[in-house]
Amino acid sequence: MRTKDIDDALIEYIGTSHAMHRVGNSTLVNADCFKWLATAPGGSIHAIVTDPPYGVKEFDDDQMEKRSNGRGGIWRLPPSFGGHTRAPVPRFTALNKKERQRIKEFFTEWSRLCAKSLRPGGHLFIASNTFLSQLVFESLVDGGLEFRGEVIRLVQTLRGGDRPKNAEEEFPDVCSLPRGCYEPWGIFRRPLPDKMTVAECLRQYGTGGLRRSATGKQFCDVIESNRTSREERNLANHPSLKPIPFLRQIVHAALPLGKGVIVDPFMGSGSTIAAAELCGLQAVGIEKSKPFYEMSVKAVPALLRLYHRPQLQLI
Repeated sequence: MRTKDIDDALIEYIGTSHAMHRVGNSTLVNADCFKWLATAPGGSIHAIVTDPPYGVKEFDDDQMEKRSNGRGGIWRLPPSFGGHTRAPVPRFTALNKKERQRIKEFFTEWSRLCAKSLRPGGHLFIASNTFLSQLVFESLVDGGLEFRGEVIRLVQTLRGGDRPKNAEEEFPDVCSLPRGCYEPWGIFRRPLPDKMTVAECLRQYGTGGLRRSATGKQFCDVIESNRTSREERNLANHPSLKPIPFLRQIVHAALPLGKGVIVDPFMGSGSTIAAAELCGLQAVGIEKSKPFYEMSVKAVPALLRLYHRPQLQLI
């Protein structure tokens, strides 16, 4: 199938397969990404940028209900401190052997679908954390993707392991885990066809490499980043919201020729899509949760306005 035929097939698929909204050049889709990727035209996606549910079960209906009711479940609900209430975070360190196996199976199958859907040489950027990245990255390789390194987002993230649980006073000088001061993002690629060079892949598929910065500098694997601003959280209150300034650098790098389709299979409230729009790129966001999908419909245009992009009509 020729490249243009693949483009047309993907556009037709997006427009007819699921409930959706368009924002600018991009599309928000309410669907299960496993089913969406399984039936999407093979080799049609240029890049994937996403932050998946690493506990896998933390966004299950029962766990989200516990979070809303203040009961916790897999969500750590920290107490108020200094007049401020911290946001809940998933208990990644509390996962048992069975749950870790579920994560491995989840990401191996997901990787297989991504490898099918990506163009040869298409890159995948995936947010992770220091506790689970080894397990998840190994699973992505098992599913058929090629590991290409990591982007280190310099930001304080994982808060677990401050002191031994229920023994804080007994062991006041002990922490069970180091304080997370960086967030690893895995970089993967659908392997190039046998004996094909990056230059040939760029010519044929528009993929294979990473885009340099606007000033021509090589894309670097360490990026200093603030935590997501309160202004962004007020507009898109997703538990795992990433900051737009950081995401803009990732989506820019993901399309080496500055054109093509970026897909976020776990869109949440749409920050990746907003970042792509701000870079003048085309993106597709897939979100299974109806409440988060409905949130993204409002949040993406609002995030664009926050970063001084004229309001885009929602179709």
